[in-house]
Order: sequence, then structure tokens, then C-alpha cells
Amino acid sequence: MMTYQDIEASVKSCYATWSTTYFDEYYGLRAPYPPVHRELFKNILSAARAKKVLDAGCGPASLLRELFDMDMVLYGFDLTPEMVAEARRVFAERGLPPERIWEGSILDPASFRIPGSRGRCLFDAIVCSGVFPHIPEEADKQVLIAMRNAVKKGGVVAVEARNQLFALFTLNRYSYDFFMNDLIQGGNSSACLPEFTELAQNCARMLQQHFRMDIPKVRKGSAGEPGYDEVLSRTHNPIVLRELFLESGFKEVRLLFYHYHCLPPLCEAHNPEVFRAQSLAMENPTDWRGYFMASAFIITGKKA
Repeated sequence: MMTYQDIEASVKSCYATWSTTYFDEYYGLRAPYPPVHRELFKNILSAARAKKVLDAGCGPASLLRELFDMDMVLYGFDLTPEMVAEARRVFAERGLPPERIWEGSILDPASFRIPGSRGRCLFDAIVCSGVFPHIPEEADKQVLIAMRNAVKKGGVVAVEARNQLFALFTLNRYSYDFFMNDLIQGGNSSACLPEFTELAQNCARMLQQHFRMDIPKVRKGSAGEPGYDEVLSRTHNPIVLRELFLESGFKEVRLLFYHYHCLPPLCEAHNPEVFRAQSLAMENPTDWRGYFMASAFIITGKKA
């Protein structure tokens, strides 16, 4: 079993060569899908009237760049030194103190404190995008509690996650994995009849015939480093994560879905332009269909 240190080492290696291209690939014109989530984050922060904001896992200041004109005091930390260096460069270029960016781990509560600050230095809001897929399941709650402890009473925490329930719509290997590992659980439950294991195995072979097991392609590294799908990159069940937010001391917890897919992804190749345009037309963070047709969501709550 991999330790937290092993997991973080692999994630660092994955992102180390990505620091100067990540923003363009996911926020620029090269992005395969427009970064609609940035407006959701901006709306959350505006509604909260947040002035002092921390981006936990800021990467190359991807989201922070979008907040430069919002009259906020911005801070961020990231696990990967190369990402930290790029974020500091972006801050310096903007005329902002580069020391507002530091190296830290979301698994370490100390990372949520501004280096060199005395006493408790609480934020109005914490945002976190692209990070939760890379933390072990058993660490979810401790991270949420660390975030809660780092904001003022009534402060806002907004976390982005990949939508596990989207697998019910994809009809590919994600669907198979969700059926077998999360719904059926491979017949490993102690409450299962002895004959159930064999039945589940037969069912698994049958399901493989019904899903496109060859897609999506595994994302691998380009220069010897592990790719995104070769490091821990989990999805989250929005229903379960909402309950975890409440258990961790948050109130007014909301789910906002984004990156809709108008049809199962395997249909996109037939007409990519129409697929993308129709998917964009569907974007509605509170549509119930987002539970199944959106590949990502933001969950937000206030410190109780």
C-alpha cells in the first residue's frame, strides 16, 4: 500500500513538467472545454464578499489569475515546487508579493497558515480546484476540517471534484469500474452468499461486452513522468461528499455541477463541434441532470 509520501511524490512528478503549459491547456484557447468553473468560483467569492482568499493547491496560479481584478488579497500554496515557481512569477509580473505563494501540502494543516505570520491568521474563503482527486479517500475529512479551521466563522470553503456519478452516463470503462467496484463491490461483502462471488464474476464478463472498455484512453506522461491516470486521481460521489462537509462542521452546503455532456462521451467523435456547443448550452450548475451528465462539480459550504 502506498503511503501519503509515496502518493505525493508521484503527484509532484506528474505535475513537475506541466507548470508552464497547464494554464494554457485548461484555461486558454487550447482548452478542450471552456473553463466554466472559474465563473462559478468568482460568483461564490463575490456572494461571500470575501477579501482574503487562499487557493489550496493553486498550481501555476490558474484560478488566482482570474481573481486579480476582484479587489481581494490573494494567497496560495501548492505541492509541486515547479508550480510554486510559476505562480510566484505570475504574481511578481502582476506586481503582487510573490511570497504570498508557498510550497505546502493539502494533507498538512500547517500549510493553511501564511508563512511567518503570528497567531491565527484566518481567511474569508478557501478555494480548491484540481486537488481532491489526488488525496486518499481516508484523508478527505481531515482536509475538510483543516480548511474549516483556516477560515473565519461564516467563512466559505469551495472545493472542486470529479463527479463519480457521471460514470452512470459515460458507458465506458468508468461505468464498468463504478458498477463493479462501487455498486456491486465485486461480491466481496461479508453479507454476500457464497455463490454470489461467482455470479458477480460472470456478470463482470457480461458487462465488459456492453461498455466501451477501450475509452477513455489512459493519460500518460510525455517525458518519462507518470501521467494523470497513472497517479491517484479519484472521483467523488457528490452525495457522499455533501454529507462529509456537514460532518466536518459546514452549513448551507451546496452542489454546483459543471462540464456537462449532452450525450455519452463516446458520441462526441461523430460531430465534435455540435457536441461541444450543445454541452455548453446545457451548463446550469443547479440542474438535477448534473448529477449524471456533468463530469465535475463544486461543493461549497460556510463554517458553522
